[in-house]
This record gives sequence, structure tokens and C-alpha cells, in this order.
Amino acid sequence: MSEAHDDASPLIQLRGITRVYGEGATALQALKGVDLNIHQGEFVAIMGPSGSGKSTAMNILGCLDTPSAGQYLFQGMPVESLTRDQRARLRRRYFGFVFQGFNLLARTSAQENVELPLIYRGEPAAARAAAARQALASVGLQGWEHHTPAELSGGQQQRVAIARAIVTEPAVLLADEPTGNLDTARSREIMELLTGLNQERGITVLMVTHEADMAAFAKRIVRFVDGMVASDRLNQQGTPVMEPH
Repeated sequence: MSEAHDDASPLIQLRGITRVYGEGATALQALKGVDLNIHQGEFVAIMGPSGSGKSTAMNILGCLDTPSAGQYLFQGMPVESLTRDQRARLRRRYFGFVFQGFNLLARTSAQENVELPLIYRGEPAAARAAAARQALASVGLQGWEHHTPAELSGGQQQRVAIARAIVTEPAVLLADEPTGNLDTARSREIMELLTGLNQERGITVLMVTHEADMAAFAKRIVRFVDGMVASDRLNQQGTPVMEPH
């Protein structure tokens, strides 16, 4: 972990986190005691083979799932003790999500897709529209507000998804395989965009990826194996960190 953060309290702390699905002989232990600190402003890539627990950890970090045991502190608050509604409010206020499959509404415009999180917050229509236009402009889609997903390329659709994720000005952006459906050139564009959001806005970025060349954009790489953190180290000057499979 970076020495520069030693005197600061972590934004996120996981302590002995386990996650078990099912019961008895068919129980699956997806996480087996995960300890992890993440500080404000970090860009962390989470890697690992299929079934390693990286997506389960991401779901817990984003308050989409709860641990079976252990402690999750967000800004010092014990998240595992919150009610479902309290976790939902925490998620809406502090987290933005980007997925491999974009998850856009097909028959609505880019602007309307980006406005969705603000509708859930109860923001008035004029404020929603202005914030959505600004978010789209910030990802390079000014002038594309009224296009539907079918009228956009894959890279543009992912930009809309990122605009939707940042329109609420989240502290943390959780990206689950954000380049998984894109070609190499579009993938690099999306990674450069995420890097810019991290460096220029100070948004903490947590990204699950299986691609070393995408992880190379991160400042730190955490590798999961068999439900545990197998390695956690800084990524030196943007070069890929290759781990044995």
C-alpha cells in the first residue's frame, strides 16, 4: 500500500470479510476473510481468475450485497449494521456504477438515461436536465443528448453509462469490466476517461478487470485468488503488473 496514505484514515476498510452462499454441504464460500484498505482518490484495479471472489467483493463494496461476517467501514461507518434502506441511501449518495453491459434503457435518450439517478433522488426536472447535459459533455458527448443507445457506438454507450454514474458526483466509481465489450481502441479511450475522472476530480475508482493492459492504467492492483487477497501492490508508472495464473 502507498506510504503516502499511512497517516490518513482509509475511505473504505474491509476487515475479515467473508461471504457464503447457500447452506450445508452445498454452501459456497466466495470470500474467505478479506482485509483491504482503500483511500480517497485511489485508482485500484481488482484482478483474479473466474470464481476468485473479485465480483463478490465489488458487490459488497458497492452495498449491493452484504457480508456473511466481518466488518465493512465506509468513512468510519459500519456498513454491515445498516438497514437495507440505509444502505440504499448510502449507495445513492456516494457510489456510481459502470457495468460491462452498459445497462442503458433502450428506448430513452442518452440524456434521459443519465438523468435516472437524479430522478431517484427526487431532483426537479430542470436541475436533472442541466446536470445530465454537463455530465455528457464531460465524457465527450455534447450534441449526442437526444440519441438513443441504438444510435450510438459501443464506446459511446459506455460513455453514457459513465456520465450516468458521475452525474450524482459520487465519491467512489465502481466499474465492473467496463471495457469487456469494447475493442482495443475504444477500451483505451474509456480507460483514459476513467483516469481523467480519478486525477482531475479526485473520484476514487475501483475497477474489476481480467485484462492486464487495462489494469495498467490503475495506480494499484489487488489480485484475488480463491476468495482471498493474494497480492496488493502499487503499479509502477502505468506498466502492467503480471501475476502468475
